Amino acid sequence: MSHVPKILIVDDESRMCDSLKILLSREGYEAQTGYSGKEAIECLSRDSFDLVLLDIVMPDMTGHQIMDYINSQNPETLVIVMTGHVSVDSAVESLRRGAYDYFRKPFDFEQLLTRVKNALNHNKLKKENELINVRLELTEKRCQYLINASPDIIYTLDHDGEFTFINGAVESLLGYKSDQLIGKHYTSIVFEEDMDKAKNIFNERRTGGRATTGVELNLKCLQQHDGHKEILAVELKSMGMYDRPVDQKEKAFMGTYGVARDITDRKRLEAQLLQAQKMEAIGTLAGGIAHDFNNLLMGIQGHTSLMFLDIDSDHPNFEHIKGVEDLVKRGSDLTRQLLGFARGGKYEVRPTDINELIEKSFEMFGRTKKEIRVHRKYQKDIWTVEVDRGQIEQVLLNLYVNAWQAMPGGGDLYLQTENVRLDEKYVSPFGAKPGNYVEVSVTDTGVGMDEKTQQRIFEPFFTTKEMGRGTGLGLASAYGIINNHGGIINICSEKGRGTTFTIYLPAVEAVVSLRPPAADYASEGEQRPEAGEKEIQQGHETILLVDDEDMIIDVGQDMLRAAGYEVLLARNGKEAIEVYEKNKDKVALVILDMIMPDMGGGEAYDRMKEINPDIKVLLSSGYSINGQASEILDRGCDGFIQKPFNMSQVSQRIREILDS
Repeated sequence: MSHVPKILIVDDESRMCDSLKILLSREGYEAQTGYSGKEAIECLSRDSFDLVLLDIVMPDMTGHQIMDYINSQNPETLVIVMTGHVSVDSAVESLRRGAYDYFRKPFDFEQLLTRVKNALNHNKLKKENELINVRLELTEKRCQYLINASPDIIYTLDHDGEFTFINGAVESLLGYKSDQLIGKHYTSIVFEEDMDKAKNIFNERRTGGRATTGVELNLKCLQQHDGHKEILAVELKSMGMYDRPVDQKEKAFMGTYGVARDITDRKRLEAQLLQAQKMEAIGTLAGGIAHDFNNLLMGIQGHTSLMFLDIDSDHPNFEHIKGVEDLVKRGSDLTRQLLGFARGGKYEVRPTDINELIEKSFEMFGRTKKEIRVHRKYQKDIWTVEVDRGQIEQVLLNLYVNAWQAMPGGGDLYLQTENVRLDEKYVSPFGAKPGNYVEVSVTDTGVGMDEKTQQRIFEPFFTTKEMGRGTGLGLASAYGIINNHGGIINICSEKGRGTTFTIYLPAVEAVVSLRPPAADYASEGEQRPEAGEKEIQQGHETILLVDDEDMIIDVGQDMLRAAGYEVLLARNGKEAIEVYEKNKDKVALVILDMIMPDMGGGEAYDRMKEINPDIKVLLSSGYSINGQASEILDRGCDGFIQKPFNMSQVSQRIREILDS
């Protein structure tokens, strides 16, 4: 009677356990379930299993603790880790503890079944290889079949390091036929830079627990017709083979056998995870810098606004002061791009026809770029997307400019849209959700870029332009905007062959909005009136100004008093609550900073609203109107103004709130 593989499923989600048990049973496996770490240990202690499907995160103990028990009590049992919380660290730790494989939830059952079959085949092959010295003739045909069915490269070397056997997987992975490598030294397929690492690993002499396991190497694929050589990343496990020759009493070293597993997909996933973490870290840093820089600009803008009160256009310093204000605006535009990368922020989303938006944005761009030939291929009945039109136009214009600069002598620009469906496998490395998307591609025939440049192209301040020709924020802000819309932006390029930027935006079932976008974005920093463009609106009420920066307190107090208001001051959230509680019948409006030590603007707002449910608050921040700011506004805050702002803007916002 043939052996029926026994599989233990360990997961605190009972429905998942039961579903997998039913599905695996239908495939002919004997499956048991454990809904906790304790139940898993009990099952392992009373029975033996070929394979354990193990969740890493459970209430009573971690999957790593269960793996330690398996390694100590049932070392031959394979473990496949399944988790919804996979990270590079947890994956590496699982593999270090001996996990055969890992994948993240949710997953396709066919994918799981394939990995289960591979794991069980691998385990079976391993057990048979352990008997190779005493049962080689009896198991040769069976092992040959199993070895050639394996997706891994399996090989044997003689004592000189030359191949005596290598299975058929070498052809699908490296391009060599098996007989091309028989008699060749193992160094013939090892990448030059890994040659030192490969020594004494490929032709391992040790056995058992001392043998080599889990070493990463790069192998050379068969050279292509164009002379280009591909490299395959593998994980190598090898062990010495010993047997007793007829004329000797002691066992002698006969050679090495080993397994090289293709880890290209795993390395790619690790690289994507590391890149995502890197971009997140850079984004946090960029957001902090932009916030602090906006506070500095606020101080400059405030003093500039105050100086304008005492001079007219005939004053000899009027143009100089106006020039300072223009520089503040330019600095604010830069920080706004930084915040777009770091924090996102969709100011006004509405259902949109992306074909119409692309055509409109290119019409603005293409009027003066006659040297570029445009080719359009828009899908009819394109799905609707829900986007901030202004921000997506900014992304598209950045891509058009990038394409134009890559084609200094002119060229072709291809604009294309398509309805697509992205599955879990494709979107998971980007943190997006599977489903229907609208694909937008912008392709140029320009100079292209190398792999190293592509890896950094979305980083803030990274630019390939010469000094003074770019800030390096255009594509960084594009990345942040698309990411904040729940989308994906990719690049594909090759030196001398042009570049394609591909954007995926989630499709929605909604009717395209025909109303024009809001014209006034002054509160979010989108428009900044020139000096004297709007009159300063006066008032007489009492305003509580809350900010932890002395320079904002000083200049803000002077600006508000110049507009006719009586001003009370607080330098943190706790002080704001105390001042407001004492003067609640007097204070008509609170201008509240969002980011402060000890107690932030959100908590301070909630506490003051408990004192007076009808309190009027204008939120002020160097960050954009998203994230925490949006949450506070949703709780009833009356408005938002982004630093830096001038007297005209803040006086307008104050009157809008007080007179409403």
